[in-house]
Order: sequence, then C-alpha cells, then structure tokens
Amino acid sequence: MNITGRLTRNAEVRTLSNEKQVVNFSVAVNDSYRNKQGERVEQTTYFDCAYWITANVARLLTKGTLVELTGRVSPRAWVNKEGEAKAGLNFHTSQIKLHGGGNRAETVQATAQSESNGFTTEGTEDDLPF
Repeated sequence: MNITGRLTRNAEVRTLSNEKQVVNFSVAVNDSYRNKQGERVEQTTYFDCAYWITANVARLLTKGTLVELTGRVSPRAWVNKEGEAKAGLNFHTSQIKLHGGGNRAETVQATAQSESNGFTTEGTEDDLPF
C-alpha cells in the first residue's frame, strides 16, 4: 500500500532492549470529496509510522516534509489513562520517498546488502503535475 502525506513531527529513533533501532514518525494524509449536497468535505487521516531498516533516515524526516510511503497498515486499539477506548492506524514502512522542492525527489530503500551509511538515496525526476 502507498500513502502520501506530510510529517506532523520530527522523526525519533528508539533503541530497543535487543539493540535494534526503530524510526518513529507521524504522517497526516489529506483527502477531500463532495457530499450529496455538493459541499466540499476535507478529511485528514493520521498514521503512526515505524521504519526498521536503518535509523540514519531519521535526520531526513522533519516536520512538514512531504513523503510517499510504501508498506502495510495495521489498526491498533488501547484504553487511555481516563479509561476511554481509543483507536489509531500504524503504518509499517518498507520504503520512503521524500518529495522536495521542484521536481526533485529522493528514494530511501532497503538493500539486501548493507552499505556504509545503511541506506541508499537515489535522485529521480518526476513528471508530477503538482
């Protein structure tokens, strides 16, 4: 599955007890449609994202950055301190494409063989109309 949205906060790196690192960040995806009355309705969906492949990507993931993510979605539910039931969406990210200014984009992908910096960055040109 692919989603495109903006980071709502800077990425954070967490180190687990087994010394494995995970990059956590949040993305807002905006959508709009017209209802039966012809009114434009805007809707925002928030995803809590996790990227396990390399922690080095965290420095590129800053608040407001437009990203295209590939991965899988899973729901989560919990009860907060006040006893209220809550729900959210997790996005287990396998590929991150950063969309910068102009037509330039960078792709961060996992590779079968580790490179010195842990991830690859490829510059590509997009023909997107926006």
